[in-house]
Amino acid sequence: MPELPEVETIAAILRHGSDDQPPVTGRQILDAHLLWERTLATPPSAVFKARIVGQTIIDSGRRGKYLLLPLSADTLIIHLRMSGDLFVESVTEPPALHHRLMLDLEGRLRLAFNDTRKFGRVWLTSDPGAVLGRLGPEPLDPAFTAGDLYQRLQTRRRQIKPLLLDQSFLAGMGNIYTYEALNLARLHPLIIANTLTEEQTEQLWGAIRQVLADGIRSNGASIDWVYRGGSYQHHFRVYKRAGEPCPECGTTVERIVVGQRGTHLCPRCQPLPGSD
Repeated sequence: MPELPEVETIAAILRHGSDDQPPVTGRQILDAHLLWERTLATPPSAVFKARIVGQTIIDSGRRGKYLLLPLSADTLIIHLRMSGDLFVESVTEPPALHHRLMLDLEGRLRLAFNDTRKFGRVWLTSDPGAVLGRLGPEPLDPAFTAGDLYQRLQTRRRQIKPLLLDQSFLAGMGNIYTYEALNLARLHPLIIANTLTEEQTEQLWGAIRQVLADGIRSNGASIDWVYRGGSYQHHFRVYKRAGEPCPECGTTVERIVVGQRGTHLCPRCQPLPGSD
């Protein structure tokens, strides 16, 4: 699933364009084609088409893992989930397999939402807060400090790894960057959140911001057939590296299960308190 750096990269490409595709900002939506009804969370399909056609894409941004396209009257919100992707292509191309929603744009372009597994969702709303209101703070927001993180951790008696994946606690974190941040901060994924000291919290806060910023600079991580173009996978410390040496100490990276999810860590760099 694309996480914060991957969604940030997609938003930037839609805003500014790339070597192989033009930007979509500033273009009017001329037509809309919903190819799989359940892709659209709200409003009903007939209302969606009537409202979105004629609007102009003003900008492209992100909130957590949600992609935001502010329009001239509404906001189009897209959650890519497990297999969603966006393509900017010519309207003359036949719709690709697994295209679920297509928007015809000025300049004979098409913005297409492709989603093999059909988990992705799209909202057209005049009130983005109705969709995004339960999200936690943005970890890269300058206003989000180590002190803020410490105060939030003190009220949670949960294992730190599942907590960081909870989008109502902190928006945008997923498996990849959570593994990497915990390793960089030298914290075991099973440590209980409210037992972290202020010093450990400062290390975690800095590690989260570092791995996310590094991920954005690398255009995200490309690890399967869904997300393309990133290079952060070449810099993984522990993610998908079970059985390989830790880059810090050489100890073999292990895979454990936390909250029914596989988790990678270095047992030497990330010891579990009280496990000796």
